[in-house]
Amino acid sequence: MPDSRQQPPPAPDQGTLVLCEARLTDGRTVDVRLGGGRIEAVGTAGALARAGAPRVDLRGYLLLPAPAEPHAHGDTCLTAELPGPPSATPEEIERRVTEATLLQLGHGATAVRAQVRIGDVQGLGALEAVLQARRSLRGLAELTTVAMPRLLTGVAGADGLAMLRDAVKMGADVVGGCPDLDPDPIGYVEAVLEVAAEQGCPVDLHTDAADSARLSRLAAMAGGLRPGVALGPCAALTRLPAETAHRVADRLAAAGITVVCLPQGGCAGTDRRGTAPVRLLRAAGVRVAAGSGALRDLANPVGRGDPLEAAYLLASVHGMRPADAYDTVSTSARAVLGLPEVRVEAGFPAELLAVRGDQLAGALSLAYSRIVVHRGRVVARTSAVREYCNSAAEAEPGLPRQGRKRLS
Repeated sequence: MPDSRQQPPPAPDQGTLVLCEARLTDGRTVDVRLGGGRIEAVGTAGALARAGAPRVDLRGYLLLPAPAEPHAHGDTCLTAELPGPPSATPEEIERRVTEATLLQLGHGATAVRAQVRIGDVQGLGALEAVLQARRSLRGLAELTTVAMPRLLTGVAGADGLAMLRDAVKMGADVVGGCPDLDPDPIGYVEAVLEVAAEQGCPVDLHTDAADSARLSRLAAMAGGLRPGVALGPCAALTRLPAETAHRVADRLAAAGITVVCLPQGGCAGTDRRGTAPVRLLRAAGVRVAAGSGALRDLANPVGRGDPLEAAYLLASVHGMRPADAYDTVSTSARAVLGLPEVRVEAGFPAELLAVRGDQLAGALSLAYSRIVVHRGRVVARTSAVREYCNSAAEAEPGLPRQGRKRLS
């Protein structure tokens, strides 16, 4: 069976596109010319427009590297309101995954990593459905998959281990799972790392991280593994004694392990809600990315799947600077997915998000209107207009207004 983990060929060149009068986080207002899926040039406003070249007017927008989603649950998304158990047919899973990925694309995430359960009754059916959704979404968003077997140790785990290898052959990009659910969590991790080393795959493990000794041993086992190891959501780290948490953070940093936290809520496979101690981890040198987790499934019926909300919560609740909070859903999230860095500079990939606002803090606070660019073309737009009814004063000088329509 062919290995579909290879990146698809670049989408056909969409030609030149100029993003006009965009605001950057350093305060400059610029034109940005895109071509061949990359940023060709960044110049002063009005300097890059070409006669006949398509343009997008970004006056009033802040232009940012696009976010990425490092922790979504593809096979359970959008199931919270269904009457009875959700359908597990490949067709229904593919439909839900496609809808969820487009929803997250509208928020700005041009790349999504989906956790997909394998084994039990479904076998590899859910994985095949997500892989089919990936093919249908090509050119709109990059969808990658984590194969998650339930058991990998003992007699019961033999089938899961064989299926994990089959999943990689089918096209799963990442090997992972939830060691907390296996009777032998360390044995589970050893099995995952063995398959990852055989196949040259990244590792993504789902854990509460409540056992500090187990986590330290995991760090020792996984240290130096390439192309990399991610753990999440690790919410229980917050409840460890301070000295223990600092020691674990140092070991994770030394091993080069990334922690993916979930500020918007919990997800399937974890016992507790909460957010990993992001400031402690970053201070120790651990790369921290932020994901969405559950998207309107039983673990979080109101999950939004919005990376900007994750960044907002890290800034608002956990005291991170807006720039550092946004890094967790953009640069650090892309690094987890093995994607190249994006900057609004010539030569970088044209993976961009324009948000209404002139500063990052304001954009995270009121991120209503958004324009999403993937591979150099606009793939999603969300527009919001706020209107007010007339007040006693017919015109209030200096007040911002998006609309003048009289409301009755």
